[in-house]
Amino acid sequence: MVALWLVVPALAALAYALFMLPQSQLFGRYPYRATPEDRVVALTFDDGPNEPYTSEILNVLSRRGVRGTFFQVGRCVQRHPETTARIAAAGHVIGNHSLTHRFGTYLRPGAFRREVRQTQQVLRERLGRTPALARTPWLWRQPALLRMLRREGLEPVAGVFGHPLEVFHRDGAAMAGRAIARTRPGTILIFHDGFDGRTGDRSQTVKAVELTVDGLRERGYRFVTVDELLGIPAYREAT
Repeated sequence: MVALWLVVPALAALAYALFMLPQSQLFGRYPYRATPEDRVVALTFDDGPNEPYTSEILNVLSRRGVRGTFFQVGRCVQRHPETTARIAAAGHVIGNHSLTHRFGTYLRPGAFRREVRQTQQVLRERLGRTPALARTPWLWRQPALLRMLRREGLEPVAGVFGHPLEVFHRDGAAMAGRAIARTRPGTILIFHDGFDGRTGDRSQTVKAVELTVDGLRERGYRFVTVDELLGIPAYREAT
């Protein structure tokens, strides 16, 4: 008889690989990279806006002439609407990252769909246009969820985490080193300017973003937004 202490971790690892691992495409298309001919990368930022760190990241990107893609939590947009307006005005792309960033919404029928719709409304009111890109919290996916997003006019976009423990890490240089090492031409690289839709100290992420941009540029990379990388719309056409 197989010991329970062996079975449980194995099942947990399998569940993660199927439902959350960026490379998993078993349940449908959820792109985490593209296959360009040149050295190009898309920087993305989740869980914000979260001040002052989102604005500090914007300053880093502005000084380097880099545009990114920000997947924002609706409640955070309501908390910092001026930051979302600044992100858009600077030419960055904004996508839907749910209303509350709570795992429980995946467990209640219709709850995540309602959060997606509410966040679309929040962003539409702030931006004057409707996002066409979405990223599910923790990159969770299942067939019905991905189908629902597309029915709502949203293209699901995954990515590769710059560092799997970023939100707990205390060393921006180490995070940047890991992010650079994981980057290949066409990578969609994930950083976090917030923490699960809540406030949190992301000062080391700011440092990591600065070092990552500089390090990748030294290696010949250029930066694009997710829609440019994948050749898809960033916003829905007005109807």
